[in-house]
Amino acid sequence: MNAHCATIPPVDAAMIRPTWSVMIPTFHCARYLGDTLRSVLAQDVGPDQMQIEVVDDHSTRDDPRRVVEEVGGGRVTFFRQTRNVGVTGNFDTCLMRARGRLVHLLHGDDLVRSGFYARMQQAFESDPEIGAAFCRHVFVDGNGEQIDLSPLEQARSGRLEGGLERLATEQRIMTPSIVVRREVYEALGGFDDRLLCSEDWEMWVRIAARFPVWYETEPLAVYRMHADSNTGRHIRSADDMRYTRYAIDLFAAHLPPADAERIVRQARATYARSAIRMARSLLAQRNFPGAFAQLAEALRLSRSPAVLAAVPGSVLHGIVGGWRGEAGS
Repeated sequence: MNAHCATIPPVDAAMIRPTWSVMIPTFHCARYLGDTLRSVLAQDVGPDQMQIEVVDDHSTRDDPRRVVEEVGGGRVTFFRQTRNVGVTGNFDTCLMRARGRLVHLLHGDDLVRSGFYARMQQAFESDPEIGAAFCRHVFVDGNGEQIDLSPLEQARSGRLEGGLERLATEQRIMTPSIVVRREVYEALGGFDDRLLCSEDWEMWVRIAARFPVWYETEPLAVYRMHADSNTGRHIRSADDMRYTRYAIDLFAAHLPPADAERIVRQARATYARSAIRMARSLLAQRNFPGAFAQLAEALRLSRSPAVLAAVPGSVLHGIVGGWRGEAGS
């Protein structure tokens, strides 16, 4: 197993296990946590069948414990890291503390819609060979207003057709929308600690390389987009794209050798275009350092003719000129 992926030990065989572990990692997002908890508790099937736990990464700017006590009413347990361990470390703690056969990692600022747990459980029961199941998801802003809806991947719920290639060419799964068998994490290990962003994408591709993945057509999960989220913080420095590039390099080893080069090339071009769109958005906000950082990452991802054609000429000239200057120094 990869030394950068934590070992997830099996649950003690003598332990009575619930079907579900709803593990809620938090860090400085207590203002959203109440809504997250209420969305889960509205579908609570009881402590014998569902573990619900908040795992806080040593938040110092807010008090998630208080929210758990007020909203959880004794039903939700709380664990606080003794120090900040970072996104992947906190995720791995969630996996290690999970006792259920099905694990749902639900960010403390995201939500689930009515029917999420029933439909996901139905998927695993109808197809025992799948390693994970994910659903269509809704994007909302910091105020909970809908921004977008993820594309429909296929017309009917069932195994995702061409799952590995589709998941490797583009990140199609937001973390709150996916459920994974705990034994899959036991087999593959935890999240890669070299990734501070895109760690989830690398994990989903790793899973799809070994197990069939189910797709549920109903939009039953809600992903919140705001400036203080993990992804939001990394956008301004273009670290989101730097880690995206690294994730692609890492999961390339899990792709079929005959197709790996083509899939990697397509994934890199997809995110190069995404970085260019983000650069344009940051330019419109007059965030020039962020815009240049995104454009630079776009060109590190891909310099295909289609990508180069999408970059504003004057900006491209400045970036390329800077790189030539560095190379000649």
